[in-house]
Amino acid sequence: MERLVCFCLGVALVAVLPDLPDWRLCLLPLVLAWPARRYLRGVGLRVCYGVLILCCAMAWASWRAQLQLTHGLSAAEEGIPLVLEGRVRGLATRNDFATRFDFVPDNAPAGVPDVVLARDYLERDWPAGSRWRLSLRLRAPRAEANPYGFDGEAWMWSQGLLASGSVGKYRVALGQEEGMAAALDRLRARLVARIFATLGDGREGGLVAALAVGAQGELPRTVWRELAATGTTHLVSISGVHVTMVALLAGCLMRGLLFLLPRLVRTPQTLVILAGVGAAFAYALLAGFSVPTQRTVLALTLAGAMLLARRGFTPFQIWWSSLALVLLMDPFAVLTPGLWLSFGLVAALIVAGMARRRPLYGWRDMLGGQWAVLVVSPLPLLWFFGQLPLVSPLANLLAIPWITLVVTPLALLGLFDPTGWLLHLAGVAAQGFFWGLAFLARFPTLALPAAPWPLTILALAGSLLVLLPLAWCARLFGVLLMVPLLFYPAPVPDAGHFRARLIDVGQGLALLVQTRRHSLLFDTGAGEAGRILLPQLQGLGVRRLDVLVLSHHDADHMGAAASLLAILPASRILSGQVGKMRADGIQALPCQAGQSWAWDGVRFDMLAPAVGERHGDDNAASCVLRVATLQQALLVTGDLPQARERALLVRYGAALRASVLVLGHHGSRTSSSAEFLAGVAPQWALSSNGYRNRYRHPHGDVLARVAASGARLLRTDESGALQIDVSDRVTIRTWRHEAPRYWRFRQAGSD
Repeated sequence: MERLVCFCLGVALVAVLPDLPDWRLCLLPLVLAWPARRYLRGVGLRVCYGVLILCCAMAWASWRAQLQLTHGLSAAEEGIPLVLEGRVRGLATRNDFATRFDFVPDNAPAGVPDVVLARDYLERDWPAGSRWRLSLRLRAPRAEANPYGFDGEAWMWSQGLLASGSVGKYRVALGQEEGMAAALDRLRARLVARIFATLGDGREGGLVAALAVGAQGELPRTVWRELAATGTTHLVSISGVHVTMVALLAGCLMRGLLFLLPRLVRTPQTLVILAGVGAAFAYALLAGFSVPTQRTVLALTLAGAMLLARRGFTPFQIWWSSLALVLLMDPFAVLTPGLWLSFGLVAALIVAGMARRRPLYGWRDMLGGQWAVLVVSPLPLLWFFGQLPLVSPLANLLAIPWITLVVTPLALLGLFDPTGWLLHLAGVAAQGFFWGLAFLARFPTLALPAAPWPLTILALAGSLLVLLPLAWCARLFGVLLMVPLLFYPAPVPDAGHFRARLIDVGQGLALLVQTRRHSLLFDTGAGEAGRILLPQLQGLGVRRLDVLVLSHHDADHMGAAASLLAILPASRILSGQVGKMRADGIQALPCQAGQSWAWDGVRFDMLAPAVGERHGDDNAASCVLRVATLQQALLVTGDLPQARERALLVRYGAALRASVLVLGHHGSRTSSSAEFLAGVAPQWALSSNGYRNRYRHPHGDVLARVAASGARLLRTDESGALQIDVSDRVTIRTWRHEAPRYWRFRQAGSD
C-alpha cells in the first residue's frame, strides 16, 4: 500500500511546485536507482521502490501538465476578435452580469484551446447542443489572486478550461449538433424545463433540477447564502456523496430483489455491485458527466472490481487504490477541494469503523458515521473555505440523509413519472429542506484566521486520535492537539505601524487597513462579498470592522457592501454620498475633510470632500483618506477626478505627500494627473484593476505619468493581492510572487 501512497504523493507534489519540472528529469532517479535495487533488502528495498514510484508519479503529472500547456491560448490570439464555429456543451447558466456556457470550436485554429468558457453579456439564450457561428474575444484563464477563498485559476486549470471569452453581437445559428453528447445535453435541458413546468420557477424547482440533472445555476442567490451559512453547500452539487448514495440505494434494491428470488442467481454479490456501479454511471451521465462525477464513477468501479476479486482487500487498500486511479486519470484533481472532501470523509468513516467486527447496520451505526464526519469535516472546511458555521454539524446531520435519501431519489424517480406526482413530492421535500435551512442559517458562523499548515497537520492528527479505538486519555490528547488551530491569533502590526492589503477584487477597489487593535475597510468592490472579500477578511482574522468607508455610490466600490454587512458588522460607516447609500438600506454618515482619529499610534485623516462642496458627478464625491505613521503615509482617493485633485493640492500642499498612492479611478486618464503625482511624490503607485477590463484601465497616459514621476507601479491584475507593511519604511509583497504555482500567471518583474 505504501507504493500507492508514494504515487499519490508524487502527483500532489507537482501541483504545488512554483515551476513545472521537465518530466524527463523526473525520470532520472529511475535510471540511477533501478540497478541499485538488486543490492538492497528489506526496508532499503521498499524505500527504493517508493522513491522510484514517487519519481514516476511526478514525471506523469509533469508530462500531463506540459501537454495541457501546449493546448493553451497563445498570446497572439488573446484580445483579438475571432469568428469561430462550434457547439454549446452542457447547460448555459446565468448570473447577474452574463450568460455563461462552454463553447467547443470546430477545428480550433492554432493557439485556440479545444474548450472556451464563454460569457455573453447580452444575456441571450444558448440552447444545449446548439451550433453557432459567433464572434469571441478570447483571454487567458486569469482570475483574481488572493490568499484565501476560491481559487478561480486552479479551478479552470483542473477543469481543462484554458481560455475564456466574451461573445460579441455577431452570431448565426447553425442548427443542432449531432452525436450522443449533444443529445444528452438536450435531454437534460428538456428535463429541466419539465421540472420547472411542474414545480414553477421557485427555489424548490431549482433544487430538484440541481439534484436531478446538475443544473445548479437555477438556484437563486439567497439560497446560496443560506447554504453557505449552514455549511451545506456541498449537498446541492452532484458529487461523490450523491453518486455514491445512488449506487448504494441501487445495490440495496438489487439485494432486496435477489432476496425474493434466491434460487435464480448463484452470485448475488456480483449483481449487487454491478447494479450499484451501473446506477452511478447512469446518474453521472444525467448530471452531464462532469469531472467530479467522472472521478466518483471511476473510484466506485475500481472498488467494485476489487470486491469482486475476493482477495481480502482491506478498506484502506481499496481507498488508496481508488485515489491513485483517480489521480492517474486526472492528476489535476488534486487542486479541487471536492476530491479531498469526498475521500477525506470516506477515510474518516473507515477509521471510525476500524474497531468493528461486523458490518454497519442500524441507526446507532449511522450516528457513529455522522460522528466521524463531525470530527473530521471542520478541518477541510476551515482549510478550503476559512469558516465553519457553528450549526454545520447539526445541519449536516439532518440535511445529508434528507437530501440523499428523500429529495434526490424522489427527484430522479420523478423524471420518469408521467403524472408529475413524484416531482410534486420532491418539491414538498425540498420545501421542508428550505424551511429548516432558513431556521438554521440564523445561527452564527465561526470564522478563524488562516493558521500555518503545521497547526492544520497537528489538528488532523488529533482528529484521527479521537476517531481511533483508543483509550479515553489518548482521545483527550487528540482533542488537545486540535486546540492550537482553534485559538490561533492572526498576526497584527506593532503599535505605531499599520498593514494595508489591496485585495484583488477584479475591476473594483477594496483596501483593508489594520493597526494593532483596529480595522478599516475602504470600499468593498462589486458583486457578492462572499465570493472574494469576505473570505479575505475572515482569513485575516477580522471579525468586526471599526470603520467602513464607502467612497461613493459606484457598484465597483460599494456593490458588495450590503452582503458584507449582513455577515460582518461595522461600528461606523462613512460615505461621500450618504443619500444614495441610505436609499440602498445602508445607514452611513458623511465623510468630510477635517475628520481625523488615531489608532494605536497611527493617524487617519479624511481629506475630502470638503464641507458644503457640490459634486458634479459620483466620482467627484469620493472620500479621500490618508493613513500615516511618523515617517510614512498611504493615500487613497477613490475615483477622484483631476479637478478635485488640484483642489487637494491647493488645500494641503506638501501635507499631501505619501509614500504609497492608490491610483484614482483604477488608473483612468481622468485621474492621477502629472501635477498630482508630483505633489504626492509617491514611491509606490498601486492600481486595482480587472484583467483586460473593458475600460482598458490603467490607461497608457497614466502609466507614462507614473513612470515619469519615478514611482514604482504595481497592479492587482498582474500581481494579485498586495500587502503593504508600513513602519519606518514601506515593504510590499505580492500574492502571485508569495505563492507561485506553475499553473498560476506571474508577471515578469512583479516580485
